[in-house]
Amino acid sequence: MLDRYIPFQPLGSGGFAQIYTVWDEKTQTEKVLKVLVEDSLKAQELFTQEAAVLSSLQHPGVPQVDADGYFQINLFSPKQRRLACLVMEKINGQTLEEILKSYPQGCPEDLVLNWFTQAVKILQVLHKRQIIHRDIKPSNLMLGTTSPNLPIVQRTSGDRLVLIDFGGAKQFSTAMLRRESSSTRLFSSGYSPPEQVTGGNVGPSADFYALGRTMIELLTGKYPPQLEDPQTGELRWRTGVNVKPQLADLLDEMVRDDVRSRPANAAIIQKRLAKIFRASPQQGLFSQLRDTVKQTSTQASQKFALIIQAVEQAFANFNRAVGKTTRFVVKTIFKVLQACLATIWAMMLTSLGACLGAIAGFILAYRTNLGNQVVGFMVYQLNQLVPNTQPDLGADILVFVAAGVGTAWGLTLSGCFGQRRRFLVASLIAVISYGFGWLVFQLITPKDSGEGLVAFILVAVCLLTLSLGLRSHHIVYAVVASFGTAIAFAISIILKLTPPIWHFSTQPGWSELWLPLAFFGLVGVFLSFWLGVSYYLIIPGLRLLGWR
Repeated sequence: MLDRYIPFQPLGSGGFAQIYTVWDEKTQTEKVLKVLVEDSLKAQELFTQEAAVLSSLQHPGVPQVDADGYFQINLFSPKQRRLACLVMEKINGQTLEEILKSYPQGCPEDLVLNWFTQAVKILQVLHKRQIIHRDIKPSNLMLGTTSPNLPIVQRTSGDRLVLIDFGGAKQFSTAMLRRESSSTRLFSSGYSPPEQVTGGNVGPSADFYALGRTMIELLTGKYPPQLEDPQTGELRWRTGVNVKPQLADLLDEMVRDDVRSRPANAAIIQKRLAKIFRASPQQGLFSQLRDTVKQTSTQASQKFALIIQAVEQAFANFNRAVGKTTRFVVKTIFKVLQACLATIWAMMLTSLGACLGAIAGFILAYRTNLGNQVVGFMVYQLNQLVPNTQPDLGADILVFVAAGVGTAWGLTLSGCFGQRRRFLVASLIAVISYGFGWLVFQLITPKDSGEGLVAFILVAVCLLTLSLGLRSHHIVYAVVASFGTAIAFAISIILKLTPPIWHFSTQPGWSELWLPLAFFGLVGVFLSFWLGVSYYLIIPGLRLLGWR
């Protein structure tokens, strides 16, 4: 090519290019040729950028490229196309990734310190020229050697570290770093910082992050993601190696996720490395023993700190569990109190409504002309069904019906048990239910026992409950409320706590009203109580069993 470069053999591929060794007839040296084989505009842009960066740099830490090292050649077979080519210095040696294979437990600290220092000097040159590499990792750091037959440990003083593969290198400016802009998503998993992985704006600190992770891998022999804490993502590596605390602190700062927490520039890192070197001259036996004791104590303190952290986490988990239990108990107690208060409120309003309704019915039946007219009409209708019905029985039905309306209004007004407030519907059904219950009371039961009142309760409460506009399980509410109230009255009659039956006289006085008031009031109390039991206990239990 160009009457100058003679291809030797392929070396492999990297990124968008194929790599070969070539012989330079002009300089009589062996060099490396990169040929771009990707046709995309982005690949061509990155390849041209790499050539421009390497051509502008004259530093032993980067491969040298002559001024005419970037060129294009024309191909005519198998199809016509132009290939971009870049010829650069060939670095004889191994990458740090290859060297690390000789140290599965991690490289010696003095070797890593030497490589670390050289890498920072290379980055300082790049960053001064407003260039960031964006792809630092062990496979892109080569240890060029002039004595390939010597062991690695004996070659460190004279060998130079070279940063290779500038395909992802990028120009930056201070103004660009201040803007919230995005960049090409080019990164190496395990080494690139979060802002680079997400395609955000990157600066020199991205190279520091990748270099820090590279050095940690060289010290530990482990791929960085293997060292990450599952919860925080931080690298947990210091307890597994024996390194100087100052070096470990510097590396930890370089690999922080927050860009602002990393070193600001390469000069700061260099100063800290110089202090580390000054703190470690050729040591005597006593000094080595002192450092060993110091490092051992540091590791012990770190392990102790981890134990303390684990204990604190256990206490935190225990406190959270206790907190959840406490909140559950408090919440349960609150719900129980709320249910009790709501039920008591409904019992009070229902009892009061029943009593007021009974009083209104008593006045209508026995103290007004309207009542007499209604009684006459009802006696006439009842005589068609039941011969020889007495007029006072017609007056009784007004008291019963009015008490039913008052009971329905009291329950509806309370708004408890998830019911819909339907006053008109509840009033109409109350008239029907208590009127029909009164009829059952007159026709079916004996006049001298409590069976009449129990039968009245079963019929009236069941029908009334169906009209309250409860959300669901209407039959359950009706059965529980009617049978619960009826059983409560039956027990009270058996225990002689309430009279078995009561009747008004032909012209009753107010003194005769207290017994009906007590009866209707207690019906309202028991009705509300059993509705509360159904709403807060029975219905949730049925839902739990799958009855929707």
